[in-house]
Amino acid sequence: MRRFWTNNALSIVLVVLFLVFWLAQALTGWAVHNEELQTLGQRPLGWGPYLASAHFWSATAENWESEFLQMAAFVTLTVYLRQRGSAESNPYPDEQTPEQRQKDAQDKAQRGFWRRNSLSVVLTGLFLGSLALHLLSSWTDNNHEKQARGQEALNLGAFMGQPEFWFESFQNWQSEFLAVVAIVVLTIFLRQVGSSQSKALTDPNHKTGDA
Repeated sequence: MRRFWTNNALSIVLVVLFLVFWLAQALTGWAVHNEELQTLGQRPLGWGPYLASAHFWSATAENWESEFLQMAAFVTLTVYLRQRGSAESNPYPDEQTPEQRQKDAQDKAQRGFWRRNSLSVVLTGLFLGSLALHLLSSWTDNNHEKQARGQEALNLGAFMGQPEFWFESFQNWQSEFLAVVAIVVLTIFLRQVGSSQSKALTDPNHKTGDA
């Protein structure tokens, strides 16, 4: 058990934090949704039905979507683009050591699309899956609200033409790219001793990459 913890501590802590905050989201979302239902003259939902509801999954997928977009875009962009001095960027050719050049050459010699691109492919797939789940759940939740108000439900195409879904997505997308550019730029000048996301304290600001 101790060895398992040593080998997986970062993943374990992150999964626990994810579950804690997902539970907190579910509990607070349940309370908010039941208040909305009572305002519309509808019966409140129990805990189990709420977890299966479009309201819960719309809110969940809305956030997953933006996170996977951020990661897929960042992983892909760092293949082609550089930022001088950032710990989050690949080094420029003039900064590479002979050992790094040799390793890059070995990597480029590897064949097979999946082996070369599996990370960006999976992250893009997770983004598209989350986007689809957000869209379908938001559409369903919107139609439930319309029916409760005695209004006509929208088909999927009509719903996609409304601003609500895109507002939900764009407000998260912009914040994700703000967070990415913040760490890309801040790691040029700032340090955190012991962090894999920071350059060493002795590294000059113009050094690119954290190796």
